[in-house]
Amino acid sequence: MHKAGFVNIIGKPNAGKSTLMNALMGEKLSIITSKAQTTRHRITGILTGEDYQIVYSDTPGIIDPKYPLQKAMMNFVQQSLEDADILLWVIDATDTEAQDLVIEKVKRANTNLVIALNKIDLIAQEKAQEIIAFWQKEFPNMSIVPISALNKFNTDVLLEKIKDSLPEHPAYYDEDTLTDKSERFFASEIIREKIFLYYDQEIPYSTETIITSFKETETIIRIQAEIIVERDSQKGILIGKGGKSLKKVGVEARKDMEAFFGKQVHLEQFVKVEKDWRKQERHLSRFGYILS
Repeated sequence: MHKAGFVNIIGKPNAGKSTLMNALMGEKLSIITSKAQTTRHRITGILTGEDYQIVYSDTPGIIDPKYPLQKAMMNFVQQSLEDADILLWVIDATDTEAQDLVIEKVKRANTNLVIALNKIDLIAQEKAQEIIAFWQKEFPNMSIVPISALNKFNTDVLLEKIKDSLPEHPAYYDEDTLTDKSERFFASEIIREKIFLYYDQEIPYSTETIITSFKETETIIRIQAEIIVERDSQKGILIGKGGKSLKKVGVEARKDMEAFFGKQVHLEQFVKVEKDWRKQERHLSRFGYILS
């Protein structure tokens, strides 16, 4: 008997969804920072075993969207709710704020549900039992697994729960396929991660990264990237005095790219201003966002 299915990972921003997918995959596919809304696209990770295949999707954190970019991000979430065999809902055990937005979407989806109660290592055992009891009352027919995605605590138990819930189905992808995203996509995400790590306030949220050239030989990959910002002032901050800030982004991104692609990388970066790109449908479409 072979099992295969789509396991779509949802939750609020900063719940640890991307950390969990990377832990379950054993590979860093989703970028991770401490800032909310780091994940903007739907990122697929494909885990294949002898008798199963799990197609994970890491989605943006569920928010009430305020402008077109955020609406496009929520379209990725809606898509994942509609085609899931299993919803893997990641709940931050330390988050005391309401989960109403997520609850509403989960109940409307009406699909097989597994809850991963993340960051369990940061709360007392009694508190953990209270939270588990609350969610079991709210969703009596679901599985709930307390985990620490960062420390990979109980992620093996969670994987077994997911495998048990998979429908019988042939594999959707070849066994050596890791993701359906392109190398260009991961190169752009690595640069964007560094921008989220090294800049504050509006800069990370006002930035998009596009790979304009990706040329690979046996020994080296030559990459050219455009970093898009919304205003001239942001361009100046991003580049920094004497180009110092942008150079740091490039150096750190190149190191990660070389580890990811397994060969030498030559990276060139250019900063370009596209006024209010987050609100312009023509730009969002060009950057690969789903518009309704």
